[in-house]
Amino acid sequence: MALSKPIHVEPELPPVDAHVVPSETRLEMLDGELVHVPPAEEPHADRHSKASALVELHVGQEFNVASDMLTRASRANNFAPDVSVYPRARDPITGGRQLEQLAFEIVSTGSLSGAGDKATKLIARGVRRVFALDIERGRMLEWLAASASWRELEPHSYIEDPTLAAPLPIEDLIHAARMNNAVQRSLIIQGNEVLDEHVARHREEARREGLEEGKREGLEEGKREGLEEGKREGLEEGKREGLEEGKR
Repeated sequence: MALSKPIHVEPELPPVDAHVVPSETRLEMLDGELVHVPPAEEPHADRHSKASALVELHVGQEFNVASDMLTRASRANNFAPDVSVYPRARDPITGGRQLEQLAFEIVSTGSLSGAGDKATKLIARGVRRVFALDIERGRMLEWLAASASWRELEPHSYIEDPTLAAPLPIEDLIHAARMNNAVQRSLIIQGNEVLDEHVARHREEARREGLEEGKREGLEEGKREGLEEGKREGLEEGKREGLEEGKR
């Protein structure tokens, strides 16, 4: 009787927020090794801040955005994407947070391979989409699991996703100086109480100004019409008086 081969069962993945690295430190775990992550220099830190704010402005109400939030990608991997988009609702099984659905990394061209390694681990854990913003070459990339490679996105296009209430403009992510335009565009698309009140107030002010201007123009036009009508009436009356005098 032949013995059946032993079945290899993958150990159950730990919860995404069951961390093995100390919190509030600069340590991450990659393939079972602790790695120190140094603080960011200005270009990375500046774009990190802007990207987080832009993503925050575009997500739907059922989702939250976090910066540098640790995720347990596997038993041997515990690291923090630069920006994560995850559900506000708690995990119904663990009671902790749910896995992020989108992740963004701010990278330089030289660090793309490392970002790709992290993207592979995040996708394997269940993260749906991973993006990389290459600040050196001014481009946005998305990780393709099928080809295990980065695909450059068209700079004038948008990231559209069920987690987003408004399409996320790639050009605004690439160029931090366009932040104000992106903020206004997002508020207009999604609707915003403060912005709506501001627009309504200015519309009412414009209506009142238009009413006053209309009154002034109406008075002037009325005067002109009155003068013309008065001239016609005076002309008729003068004709009648002239006829009477001529008859006498």
